[in-house]
Amino acid sequence: MTKILRSHGFEVYGIGCKVGAVAKTEFGIDVDCQKIGNNSCNPILQAKLLNAEGTDLNIVMGLCVGHDSMFYKYSDALVTTLVTKDRVTGHNAVAPLHLANGYYAKLKEE
Repeated sequence: MTKILRSHGFEVYGIGCKVGAVAKTEFGIDVDCQKIGNNSCNPILQAKLLNAEGTDLNIVMGLCVGHDSMFYKYSDALVTTLVTKDRVTGHNAVAPLHLANGYYAKLKEE
């Protein structure tokens, strides 16, 4: 992605998901949740670091739902999401909607 953007004249700054990471247990999250990772990312710090670079547009790729909302809130630049993180559907978050009248029809039952 970076190479594509740079080849079209964009100046690219990358911020990794675990920048400013905090151990999940420090938030009171059960140690069993560490099976999918020990640390929680810090979307507010990520946004602030990009703000310090003076970015004009931030592209989100793979932030967790909720973390993306915090990133949007604290980003001074416009934000667009290219990839939504979704472990259940392999980052194809719209798949359950396409299956709403089939496999996931049970979700509409009271």
